[in-house]
Amino acid sequence: MGDEAREEARGEARVPPRSLSGKLLDVLGTFQADHTELTLSQISRRSGLPLSTTHRLVRDLATWGALERSATGTYHIGLHLWEIASLAPRSLGLREIALPYMEDLYEATHENVQLAVRDGLEVVFVERLAGRDAVRVLTRVGGRFALHATGVGLVLLAYAPADVQEQVLGGPLERWTPKTIGSPVQLRRVLAEVRQRGYAVSDGQVTMDALSVGVPIRASGDQVVAALSLVVHAEGAQPSALAAAVRAAARGISRALGSPAAQRSTRQFLRRPARHDHQGGAAIPGTASS
Repeated sequence: MGDEAREEARGEARVPPRSLSGKLLDVLGTFQADHTELTLSQISRRSGLPLSTTHRLVRDLATWGALERSATGTYHIGLHLWEIASLAPRSLGLREIALPYMEDLYEATHENVQLAVRDGLEVVFVERLAGRDAVRVLTRVGGRFALHATGVGLVLLAYAPADVQEQVLGGPLERWTPKTIGSPVQLRRVLAEVRQRGYAVSDGQVTMDALSVGVPIRASGDQVVAALSLVVHAEGAQPSALAAAVRAAARGISRALGSPAAQRSTRQFLRRPARHDHQGGAAIPGTASS
């Protein structure tokens, strides 16, 4: 054996073997949005584990309920694992508080309503309401997406720590359409605009026919913990009008989360003088005449 081969062998010997828990996670990690059902051989190949080891681990996971076996012999994620995952504190309390406001926003628009949080350099969608005639979206509950393309992502990135922003700005900016932001200079300018006006607009960045308006959701320290968005057909959309509706819903969620800014904003709204419509109808607090 030559010197190079001996050095390579010594390097491999220094690599610690995968733990049992690591192998279990490797098996679960083979399931993705575009690979929801897999055969035993596919799980073995995608995880890099021997077939005999994969068989043993899959059997244990299926017994516990993390995986389920279909009538055709393929495996998919089990309900027990979904039960455990749904208890994640960043999504559980947030979803319960946000859902009534999301439902009100959906009833008023019948468009896609999305709730998301940031995890590292990605957006994770924790809830979504979709109408039958709403524009098609590429997102799903539990799915991830890049921060620089979606309405919620731009909001979460605009209010993220500086080091997170610099990582995104310094990395490759994946493009889905010709309108996707691909320049760090442009992205930096867009993030500044989001912070200035308080909402983000993603027009044709994910699919050419969709426009998204995202708004921040704040918690007890007024820190941005999530984002809410409305995704509509791009043609004929009026972002400023959509932003007003989304901001109202986000303000309600933020108020329920204990945001001082949202509570102050609500008190100011209620103190605004009522105005009458042109027909002399009933006064509506805080609304402008049409």
